[in-house]
Amino acid sequence: MSNTIIKSISPHSPIVKKALPGDCLVSINGNPITDVLDYMYYSYDAHLTVEFRDAKGTCRTVTVHKREGEDLGLDFEDYLMDCPMECTNNCVFCFVDQMPPGMRKSLYFKDDDARMSFLTGSYITLTNLTDRELQRICDLKISPVNVSVHTTDPRLRAEMMGNLAAGEIMERIRKLGDAGITMNCQVVCCPGYNDGEQLLNTIHDLAACYPQVASVAVVPVGLTKYRSGLAPLKAFDADGAGKTIDLVEGFASQCQSYYGSKIVYCSDEFYIMAGRTLPKDDYYEDYAQLDNGVGMLRLLKTEFDAALMLVDPDEGDGVPFSIATGTAAGPYIQKLLMTAMEKCGNIKGKVFSIENDFFGHAINVAGLITGCDLIAQLKGKDLGTRLLIPQNMLRHGETVFLDDVTIEDVEQALRVTVVPVPQDGAELLFAMLNEE
Repeated sequence: MSNTIIKSISPHSPIVKKALPGDCLVSINGNPITDVLDYMYYSYDAHLTVEFRDAKGTCRTVTVHKREGEDLGLDFEDYLMDCPMECTNNCVFCFVDQMPPGMRKSLYFKDDDARMSFLTGSYITLTNLTDRELQRICDLKISPVNVSVHTTDPRLRAEMMGNLAAGEIMERIRKLGDAGITMNCQVVCCPGYNDGEQLLNTIHDLAACYPQVASVAVVPVGLTKYRSGLAPLKAFDADGAGKTIDLVEGFASQCQSYYGSKIVYCSDEFYIMAGRTLPKDDYYEDYAQLDNGVGMLRLLKTEFDAALMLVDPDEGDGVPFSIATGTAAGPYIQKLLMTAMEKCGNIKGKVFSIENDFFGHAINVAGLITGCDLIAQLKGKDLGTRLLIPQNMLRHGETVFLDDVTIEDVEQALRVTVVPVPQDGAELLFAMLNEE
């Protein structure tokens, strides 16, 4: 249900004194406003006629003159100005279905909202969109859109996603492409389902839609220990991961020759599983799939090394610190720390790779480490005065871990200051040096 009630107005808004908190935004230039996409799209122009309705139901129209693209500065009671769209699929690999009981309610909500894809970079299946909603994306030129594809085989996609309508994926991708919409696609690869020949067919179909399909990330299925009653999936082993890398890299090489872009990439997890060296920096082109862990560790090293070149050997405060991360990134962070310590003798740190006891040891990424695992595995350790953690361990914009343990809880239990560090190599180096 649409909710366009204004909660607050920026003091720098071009509409200050023309609207009040509590007013309802009705239309812009005659276009009804139903959600955040309407608001962003129709408020872009420099000259606007904006209609409001106050709490008593009285409507008024005002004229606004501003710079083209300048935000109106309105903050609404709901970010989307509408209810989030819930996923109706029943995917065999769904991570939400593998969550333990007793966690906060929001972690069990399956969203499949095109608006969030555009605004925050989340991935959608296109399966839960009505034809009208799909057309609106085309009409408003909402781009880029991030699409969870998994397979382009209609029968297999319907089976894997538990939704008969899921088989229409290529028709929908072509419709968006014909409207000029750019898409970044994702394939969650499950051994025995959509790997091997099926994977090759999928990335072939998607690459044929280039440049509208700008990139494709192939990521391994994530399996927690909470899979009772769910589809019998298995994780990739080193051999399977290596074969997937060879398949994807071989096809990417053909794409490079034909299209001028590799288009398709494996996530870092595949290289870690296979025990292979990560590709060089230029392999990843513009790093279009960082949110899927594609090239994340390579970019971290590139940024770290570039920042280290500008650091004097006598920098650093000499005070011991520690770094906690997932088991996947642990060896890479250790190498970065050793490189920094070799140049700067005042850097004194340790790296702790945290096993994921909460979700199961098959989950090895830092972003899914919980506060309780940090406390249990670091209790009694010599951590120094600061504990550096990746910022993505925390709920966005907050100081809370997935299990509702807070930074303050960890600090009290471990008697150390916890320092969240953004996913940036230079920021990591500065945190090691204890510098802004």
